[in-house]
Amino acid sequence: MTEIQKIRHEAQELALPNVSMEVMSMGMSGDFETAIEEGSTLERVGSAIFGKRIYPDSHYGNENVKSD
Repeated sequence: MTEIQKIRHEAQELALPNVSMEVMSMGMSGDFETAIEEGSTLERVGSAIFGKRIYPDSHYGNENVKSD
């Protein structure tokens, strides 16, 4: 069991009121495999599907593409 899995298990064992551990959101396109191994139930993989976002110059200076 990894450290993240231990922490999640401990949090579930506490059974805190109004705290749900059904969804654990971790990981993005660059590390979703690791996030799944750690117990993530929700990963963000948009750039893996759609590619990197292109941002207008007016918001982010001279760089048009957000790096990972």
